[in-house]
Amino acid sequence: MITRTITATIQRKIGRGKAIMIIGPRQVGKTTLILNQLQGEDYTFFDGDDPSIRAELDTPNTEQIRQLIGGKKIVFIDEAQRIKGIGLTAKIIIDQFKGVQLWISGSSSFNLFNELSEPLTGRKWEYALYPISWEEYENHVGYLKAQQNLENRLIYGMYPEVINNDRGEEKEVLRNLVNSYLYRDILAHGEIRKPEILEKLVQGLALQVGSEVNYNELSQLVAISKDTVQRYIAILEKGYVIFRLRSFNRNVRNEIKRGRKIYFYDNGIRNAVIGEFGGLNTRNDVGMLWENFLISERIKQNSYKLTFARPHFWRTTQQQEIDYIEQNGFNLTAYEFKWNPKAKAKFSKTFLHSYKAEGKLINRENFREFVVIKNKH
Repeated sequence: MITRTITATIQRKIGRGKAIMIIGPRQVGKTTLILNQLQGEDYTFFDGDDPSIRAELDTPNTEQIRQLIGGKKIVFIDEAQRIKGIGLTAKIIIDQFKGVQLWISGSSSFNLFNELSEPLTGRKWEYALYPISWEEYENHVGYLKAQQNLENRLIYGMYPEVINNDRGEEKEVLRNLVNSYLYRDILAHGEIRKPEILEKLVQGLALQVGSEVNYNELSQLVAISKDTVQRYIAILEKGYVIFRLRSFNRNVRNEIKRGRKIYFYDNGIRNAVIGEFGGLNTRNDVGMLWENFLISERIKQNSYKLTFARPHFWRTTQQQEIDYIEQNGFNLTAYEFKWNPKAKAKFSKTFLHSYKAEGKLINRENFREFVVIKNKH
């Protein structure tokens, strides 16, 4: 089993009178993480994928909940987003059964946030779990082996089932992930009625990783309205398939004010969507893969280490551009990414001077300092 970075943080929250909630994409190990914490404990388990469980937990009263819990001091509700009214049920458990530790896992943020946010205000500790991080991978296989497998990770990604597959079946595992899970929760979300359009849109986004997204172009490519494109992208984001970076702007003339770049949470999923698993020496999107890998890893680290750093990119109408900007309090750091260790980076003097920012070049020889953040305490 691969040890997860947030385990220690979660352990400190046990028994403090609030629900512990783990959200994130399907198949990243949320259930495994929680069950590992509950080893040797006597607990009640509810599986939200089971229709009979869904029926029992759909708006029960306090007495019904008492019977369902059966005197246990630990309750785990898995795939909670599939249960109607789960927020009120969870609220009753927390408020009425004081000695009970409630654990909740959920795969997609739309239903879960809507259902849980209001009833559980001030009653939950909430954490996101992503595909395996580089730090977790390195701790699991060792520094040397991790370095040797960097190219594989850029191609096949960081899903636990992919990493743990030692039979050369990564492509098959990823195809199943895409077909069975990637769209499952998203299509269950009522606003999407045409799976083929969603698939075409995801492919379009996969080919534009790291580029500024042009909603009009995508709308023509997929033959749906610009508003529908934006709505679908928002749903893909809530389903943990992609995430958006906003452009940074404050006081430099000609800065792009409303730009968005889109990245995938996992390189393997991105490559599976376009059906391309060729080696790095045979493909023309290595820069794209490298950038997607680095930024998705940084997102994981900032989330797990609670840094409160804010991610952006920067561009002007004169095409001055910086791959990635991180805002940490009043400090700004500009990052450029190059796969080739010999490649040089040009940082915009306008940006560095205007914002008194530091510029850092990240390549495959020094990338570890970017993807493993050391806690300051």
